[in-house]
Amino acid sequence: MDFYQFAKSVVFTVLKPIYRIEVIGLENFPKEGGILLCSNHIDNLDPPIVGICSPRPVNFMAKEELFEVPILKSILPKVHAFPVKRGLSDRQALRISINTLKEGQVVGLFPEGTRNKTGKLGKGFSGAGFFALRGDANVVPCAIIGPYKPFRKLKVVFGEPIDIEPYRENRAKAEEVTDVIMAHIQALLDEHHPENKK
Repeated sequence: MDFYQFAKSVVFTVLKPIYRIEVIGLENFPKEGGILLCSNHIDNLDPPIVGICSPRPVNFMAKEELFEVPILKSILPKVHAFPVKRGLSDRQALRISINTLKEGQVVGLFPEGTRNKTGKLGKGFSGAGFFALRGDANVVPCAIIGPYKPFRKLKVVFGEPIDIEPYRENRAKAEEVTDVIMAHIQALLDEHHPENKK
């Protein structure tokens, strides 16, 4: 067992009973090939939560400041995290992301760029659409449905892959593709939010 799988099993063992995590839609997750995994962002725990719920290892961007923290700078690369400057305009991070997708791996992304505490899905950065168009990968939408409160159910929902090919053929802009991705995330939130089950 490598460090990633070890860390995943430890974090899963700790967090699953606390947040009563329910994972929905694992059958939608492609078993192979590059995947751009796009999720809403509501808490600092979102990256590990999405990571432990994903059936495949996820490579996450992490703000570069975290790589300056003594303990984290040695752990983060081992759990497939790589640094990015704020604003998703870091060319090195862009190259790493696209190459990782082309290598058939999974890249996790929070298109909103930062945590959204309003309870509403915010506007996504165009970087998500850029990766989707350039990465030659499936795009899987993901919805995290809280709240993050002990012993309250937390849902992680994986949606069906979004067909990006028509947008490539039509030379769509990154912003347009980002809007499509965000619409799919919103649809998952609308479908699986507990208030909608009443």
